[in-house]
Amino acid sequence: MDILMLLIGFSCLLLGIIGSLLPVLPGPPLSWLGILFLYLTKTIGTNWWVLIVTLVIAIIITVLDYTIPAYGTKRFGGSKWGVIGTSIGLLVGLLSPIPFGFIIGPFAGAFIGEMLNKSHPSKAAKAAFGSFLGFLASTFIKFVLSIVYLGIFIKILWDYKEPLFTF
Repeated sequence: MDILMLLIGFSCLLLGIIGSLLPVLPGPPLSWLGILFLYLTKTIGTNWWVLIVTLVIAIIITVLDYTIPAYGTKRFGGSKWGVIGTSIGLLVGLLSPIPFGFIIGPFAGAFIGEMLNKSHPSKAAKAAFGSFLGFLASTFIKFVLSIVYLGIFIKILWDYKEPLFTF
């Protein structure tokens, strides 16, 4: 049963890494589930500190994932309309069947929002570029966190390799 938990946990970690790059899957929460499955084995004692701290970090990063593109829009001179457009564009991009809609959506949403606010097209493009940079930053943060969670998984697995894999 421990081996099954390890395989499920490792699969969650791999899906978490993929999900950190594809917004359809929630990367950090899936990676955290991988650590949880590791601690659900009978061999490895539960370390509540690791579980709670990694869960809180995963939740914070997941929330930031939706706010960083909007912050990027605002930072690059976007108005409230651009921030709202970024958020709507992100949701539409995630749900649409358009390839790379999750990248195009926030950019287009910020641009359209700024144009509705009667901004100059160059200012609208600058705000949309800020949205794109925010998206890249949030993706990078999620990817790094998922890799760190994989490292934690491997470290704990390495520490318990003898009792886990001795038959």
